[in-house]
Amino acid sequence: MLQSHIITHLIFSVIQSLIAVLANGIIVVVNGTELIKQRKMVPLDLLLCCLATSRIGVQVVIMYSNLAVLSLIDLSLFSGNFVIFMYIHESELWLATWLSVFYCVKIATIAHPLFFWLKLRISKLMPWLILGSLIYVFFTSVFYRKYILIISQKSWLGFFSENTTQIEDISALQFALLLIDLSLPLLIFLISALLLIFSLWRHTQQMMNMATGPRHPRTNVYVSSLLSILSFLVLYLSQYMMAALVLSEIFKVRSFIFLFCMLVFSSYPAVHSVILILGNPKLKQNAKRFLLHSKCCP
Repeated sequence: MLQSHIITHLIFSVIQSLIAVLANGIIVVVNGTELIKQRKMVPLDLLLCCLATSRIGVQVVIMYSNLAVLSLIDLSLFSGNFVIFMYIHESELWLATWLSVFYCVKIATIAHPLFFWLKLRISKLMPWLILGSLIYVFFTSVFYRKYILIISQKSWLGFFSENTTQIEDISALQFALLLIDLSLPLLIFLISALLLIFSLWRHTQQMMNMATGPRHPRTNVYVSSLLSILSFLVLYLSQYMMAALVLSEIFKVRSFIFLFCMLVFSSYPAVHSVILILGNPKLKQNAKRFLLHSKCCP
């Protein structure tokens, strides 16, 4: 019989999955409808659509891993498909990184020739960045396929069995190269997010110092943008931290803290997609329309 904290984790995981699929589905449908109507899609909408699609895939992977951890499906099925799961997850990381870069270049004001050059060309570059990152992730997944399978088998067997000696080890160099590959989008994301946070904070301080009466409307825009980027940063970093904690095998599998780490890890695709909808007037309006329609037509 399943313990109470395992049942609670499963319930929250299902709720998270439904929210993630619904939120990202709205983003895909809204931008897809726009593409059909206008025969074109602006770079930001294209990026959001690709990101939302990848996050639906990530959510399926997360739900699959939850079922594997709770022994509700065969573990061999999970480890056997781990390379595909890694491709989906790393693609989502790169697309989220380009979203942070896009926001940084478009919103931040930094007096540097390279930054000014990017500001003028980021919209034209974005489709190529998306395509390039997906191709890059595909080739790295193929190249590291053997090592990813070894790591996945060792990790999953380490959770459920102490005997992992039958699985061959990978060299320190191979592991370091794989770690660098996974850390590259994190590094780019951190640089762009921190630059944007610094720029927004500086503008917010300037607007507050200049204001003599009631708060200027643009100050509210800067504050809300700052909070949005900060939440994006926290959620993005939490993915890496929770994944490191889970794979380190510090906590016993199916323990409360282990399942909590998995829950925090899986909250990112759902929570940030909801934040994106609330911060985008077009998506927010269509989400309201969808919710109202679902209430009227049960």
